[in-house]
This record gives sequence, C-alpha cells and structure tokens, in this order.
Amino acid sequence: MRHRTVTAGSALAVFVAATVALSALPATASTGARSSGSPAAANSAALLAAAPTVDVNNVNAHLQQLQTFATNNGGNRATGTAGHTATTTYLQQKLQAAGFTVTTQTCTTCSGSAKNIIADWPGGDTSNTYLFGAHSDGVSAGPGINDDGSGTATLLEAALQLAANNPTMTNHVRFGWWAGEEQGLIGSKFYVNSLTTAQKTAIKAYGTFDMVASTNGGYFVTGTDAIAVKLRAYFTSISVATETSTECCSDDDSFRNAGIASSINSTGASYTKTSAQVTKWGGTAGKAYDSCYHKACDSYPSNINSTSLGRWANAELYAVWNLTTGTSPANDFSVSLSPSAASVTPGASATATVSTATTSGSAQTVALTSSGAPTGVTVSFSPASVTSGGSSTMTVATTTAAAAGSYTITVTGTGSATHTASYTLTVNGTGGGCTGAGQKLGDPGFENTTTSWTASSGVIGANTGDGAPRTGTRDAWLNGYGSTHTDTLSQSVTLPSGCSSYALSFYLKIVTAETTTTSQYDKLTVKVGGTTLQVFSNLNAGAYTLRSYNLAAFAGQTVTLTFTGVEDSGLKTSFVVDDTALTVS
Repeated sequence: MRHRTVTAGSALAVFVAATVALSALPATASTGARSSGSPAAANSAALLAAAPTVDVNNVNAHLQQLQTFATNNGGNRATGTAGHTATTTYLQQKLQAAGFTVTTQTCTTCSGSAKNIIADWPGGDTSNTYLFGAHSDGVSAGPGINDDGSGTATLLEAALQLAANNPTMTNHVRFGWWAGEEQGLIGSKFYVNSLTTAQKTAIKAYGTFDMVASTNGGYFVTGTDAIAVKLRAYFTSISVATETSTECCSDDDSFRNAGIASSINSTGASYTKTSAQVTKWGGTAGKAYDSCYHKACDSYPSNINSTSLGRWANAELYAVWNLTTGTSPANDFSVSLSPSAASVTPGASATATVSTATTSGSAQTVALTSSGAPTGVTVSFSPASVTSGGSSTMTVATTTAAAAGSYTITVTGTGSATHTASYTLTVNGTGGGCTGAGQKLGDPGFENTTTSWTASSGVIGANTGDGAPRTGTRDAWLNGYGSTHTDTLSQSVTLPSGCSSYALSFYLKIVTAETTTTSQYDKLTVKVGGTTLQVFSNLNAGAYTLRSYNLAAFAGQTVTLTFTGVEDSGLKTSFVVDDTALTVS
C-alpha cells in the first residue's frame, strides 16, 4: 500500500457517500461490537445469496509460497526482482490451470519491465465487467506478506473457487494483479492507460484489496461502487462492523482517476487503532493496525491475522458471485450422529443427537428415518424433520425381548438429496451384570497433583478469591481474565456396559463483572465426546450449584469430559469447577 493522506474535503465526501450506501442495507443489519447469533444477524444472513466458501488454509498455502519466493530471492518481492517474477509466474500458472484466460501484460514503465497478470473467466456480458484487483509486489525492505501478499492470495483463492464451481455467468468478471504499486501505482496506471474508452466504460466497478490480514487491524470498505456495497452486505451478515478509512491510497486511484467507480478494501496499515475500534473489533488501542508495515517483519506466518484473512477471502468471493453469476450451488446437506454408538441392557434406552448442516446452496427440509433396528428395538426422532443446520434427538428404545448382540442402525436424511449416518447399538446379555462400577474420574476434587486432568496453564491449583474452592484447598478456575481468553479442562474416562446408572455431577460457581441481563458474552461449554451437555454463561452467575447429567448413552465407550471456557475482550467472568464425580452403578 502506498501512503497518502486524504484531504479533509475528500475524506468527508467518501465518508458521506459511504454512509448513504450503508443506509441502503437491510434494517435488520447488526453493526454492534458484540454478537451472540442475534435474530437480526440471522435475518441479514438469510438475505445473502449462497456463494461457495473459501478455505483459509488454501489462502495460507499461497502465502507460504510467496514467503518462499521472497526467502529464496533476496528477502523481498519488490517489482523488478526475481522474487516478484516468481510471484507473477505462480499466479499465471495457477490461473491458467484453472481455466482462466490469462494475459501477462508487460509494464514497460515499471522497474525491470515487470508483468501485470490479468485473468478473465469465460462467459458473462463483457459490457458489464466487474474487476477485482490486488498488487503483486512488495517493498524492498521485506517479504511483503500482508502488504500485499494477503490481497494477492485471497483474490487468487476466490478466483480458483469460482472456477471450481463453474457457475453460469451473467456478467463478466476479471481479476488483476498489478506490478509497481509500491513505486507509485505504476502497473495499474499502465493497465488503465492501455484501455480504450469503450473498455473503460465496460468496467462497472473496480475493487482493490490491499492488506487484508493486519494483526491489529479493522475492516475498512472505502467506496460506494457495487463491489463495496456487496462487501458491506457480507460483513453485515456475519455481524462484523465496517468503517471507511482515511488511509489512502492504492491501485483504486488509477481506476477512479479514469472515471471508473472504485473502492479500496483493507484491514489498515500504519495508522493507529482507536479505543472505539477496539470495542468493535478487539485488538490494542494506540497501536498501528500493522506494526510491520513496510518492514522486514512483514513475513509469514507471524504478520498474518488468519481470522480477517479468511473473512476477506469469503467476502471477495461473495461479491464476485453475487455480481457476476446467474446460478447458486445445488442445495445439499450433511447428517452426523453424536454419539454414534451405545450399549444398553434390555428394557433400557439410549439417545443421540442427529445434527445436520447446509453444505451448499440454501437450507432445506430434511426428513429423518431409520432402518436396521432388530426385533424389540424402536427408533424415534424428535422432531422427525428439521431444516438443514438444525438437530433432532434420536431415541433408541429396547424391550426386555431384545436379543443380545451388536446391530448397525442406519439413519437416513432425505431432502433434495439423501445422506446417511451409522449408529452401532450393543444390547447386553441379561446375565452379564454390571462390572467395573464405581467412581470413574481420577482426582475428582483436584486435590492431587496427578495427571488425571488435562488443563490450560493456571486452571488447576490452590485458587483464592473468585476462584476459591468449594471444599479442600484446590479446584479448577477457568477464565476470569477480562480479556479474550480460552481455557480448557478435560479427562478421558471409560464407562463399563451393563450398568443401570451413569451419573455425572460437579459443582459450578460463576462470578461475573458483566452487567447485561440478556447477552451471553462469556461461555462455558460442557461436553462428553462430541455431545454438548450444557452451555453456561455470564447470565448464570451464582454460588456453587450442583449440576447433574445422565451419561447412560455412553455406556461401553471411552469418552472425554471437556469443560471449555471462552471469554471475550470485555468484562471478566470466572467459571469455577469443584467436587466432580462420575458414578456408575
């Protein structure tokens, strides 16, 4: 990114125009600092067309390649160097292999006659072209991974995902990676100057993506063009607030000066984050968005925020998809079970959670049925049909006439497609009885320095204050930091089969500084295996309270009991666990 201060007049004009554009978003849009899956956010998400998703791991793989190019070629990817040439060759090869028509335009005004990479996806009305760009070069001081490897890599992966899905195109899409940006926007100016008047008119909007993974960054969408509008809609749907930026400018200038509606989209460069922005996005106030801006430390992976990297990659593909395609992916879903097995005595029952997810397209109704249950065994679902993304409770009930043995029950979800999941039911023999009864947890009161529990640093100990134990001198204290933090506490345990009672219990104290009576800012999730027993939050604050659960569905299995405490960046909440027990009889 090239730094240039926006004048007061032009900055105000951009801000006002962007505000007008934002006012056109749905009234349900949420731009609050915190979100807990509010109805407003859900309604906004429902307005979005179903674009494919980008796996951030693929974007990171591209960044690793860019880092390697820099490392092997003098430590940078500046225009005119071998590191930059390797970068443009990589882009060209990836895009051509995916089916793009790739033009390598030699920028004769750039250092070393470097190349612009322009990639057109076949199809769509070329008189309505949407152009998405990033600059492929960095500064000579370092590898240029956030500036602008992040924009280069997210845009490349968005293009590759478009090609992989191969939708019907209504409008035309073009991607551009410009040389010489760090020398004064030279590559993008060279490209724009090569266009005829008709070709410029055909480009309905240009969006540049420059630094989209700043480690202390925000979410800046600066412009009122069609691409900027779609980007804002995407971020609204995931409850991430955006702002316009006063940091200026990048290759968007070259297009804007040619009369093409343009925007610059980033997570920020060397300007400092304000306290208000910390409230919105987290991070550190008074610190630069990217403290490695134009420095040798702009390297992979240390100078990349993978969360914002993934969000921007998906925002870019969402904008591409919604502006240029005429089809959405086919509706599809998945089905899974947790737990996927149980052991029961004749006359007893077991339950499992049937989870569904929308894997592409839009959500749909999924009807649940089963097959393979033996005589004396019945399977029911509550509810019997769900909307993909929802779940149902499956109850497997046996009579005293159920024969001993192991049976595979197939759970089938039927919607626009059919998917199955398998459940293994073991019916115990009536003469086997209950063997191995008793207390199954090691060090249930945390009083011993054993290795029974696995925990985050500082969780188990002789805690005092908010974390004071209920009995004895030691307990488990999760969270209570008043900053973004995750603590875990877990123990694996084997439950014998053939017993009549499997009782898990523990005492939980919740102490919070939160004042809300409606929002779950800090949460403790209790799980056995992949099954969530209960989620507690700051709203459940109170003294030590006994919590009890029936784990009969896990008989005959080795499972892991897990407590996971997640605390946000605001006020603190402590989750204190003591006097646990898992008694089998």
